[in-house]
Amino acid sequence: MTPLEDRATGCVAGAAVGDALGGATEGWTPEQIVERYGGRVEGVVPPFNEDWRNARPIAPYHKGDGHITDDTLMTHALIRVYEKTGAHLDAYAMAEHLVPELMGERRWIPELEAEALPLQRIFLAEKWIVARLHYGHADPREAGVGNIVNCGAAMYVAPVGIVNAADPDAAYAEAVDLAGAHQSSYGREAAGVMAAAVAEAMRPGATADSVVAACLRLAKDGTRAAIESVCEAAAGLGHWDGSFEALRAAMRPYDTVADTYRDQGLGARRPSRVHSIEELPLALGFLVIAKGDYRDTVLGGVNYGRDADSIASMGGAIAGALGGLAAVPPEWVAQVGEASRTDLVAPGRAIAEVARRVHAGDLERRRDHEAAFADLDRR
Repeated sequence: MTPLEDRATGCVAGAAVGDALGGATEGWTPEQIVERYGGRVEGVVPPFNEDWRNARPIAPYHKGDGHITDDTLMTHALIRVYEKTGAHLDAYAMAEHLVPELMGERRWIPELEAEALPLQRIFLAEKWIVARLHYGHADPREAGVGNIVNCGAAMYVAPVGIVNAADPDAAYAEAVDLAGAHQSSYGREAAGVMAAAVAEAMRPGATADSVVAACLRLAKDGTRAAIESVCEAAAGLGHWDGSFEALRAAMRPYDTVADTYRDQGLGARRPSRVHSIEELPLALGFLVIAKGDYRDTVLGGVNYGRDADSIASMGGAIAGALGGLAAVPPEWVAQVGEASRTDLVAPGRAIAEVARRVHAGDLERRRDHEAAFADLDRR
């Protein structure tokens, strides 16, 4: 593979593996995770609830056992949209292409152990896209206003970073435009910063530190403050095991979701300039602690609990882009792919090819503009 293909497949497969491993521990505390599994989670594990079919509050989803969740379903759907358009995306592309992806074709849904429309699995914050754009005929650029503010857009936006590989500024701008149809406030901001993180991670010679620096340069308001706080705390820690209390303390002032994760107060997930989603700063924090290593970045997110699948998926996407496909443990790729009945590598190859085509178009337009501007400025 070319470096572009290697990093793209590492990013997409890395995100899916992190998502699947974190699905088992989503919503629980580090202490509950240790009690359930007899220690820290080190790979694919069974569902947290043995009687998952009847467990509350997550039934009927079969989380764990290597099953990808809605994070990966949405990521793969976005890649298919890029394949169809072969171009940069905006909020109107969300309406014209992503909505039909969610409601138009049945696909294998591992957590449901059945073929179904992706719309039937995704969370309410993602169903909002269909409700607002398909049924409500909202202006796509403003459709995200009114939705709960969460990590919904950031969790699947890594392909935007790949299409804008090595250009964090362009990735940020495209993701903010695209996510306007889904999210507002710091949820939309997180999508832009997550895409920028992936774009920087795709750059030859990129490091965990350069990824964080790109994020801090572009991030605004509470998102920037939260990333800075968490990454500063992470810089003084040697391993993810033992880091959770310090990272949570650094994140707490910016998070609207309480320490008791399922008990959310009146201010939870509402628009704000001083708050941030938790998932992206924590993913970056574990990336810093692991110094870019894929395995430790993901396992930090998995064992942290709370929104573990999204934290581990975002961290896995960035670390996978940094290290390429070989950085993602092949046994995890095989286990998750087989359990989920999903090819984890092919979508990465597909988005790498899209990135190549989009870059060629960008280059042609830039050359045309340079020539036109030179004519304008000629004496």
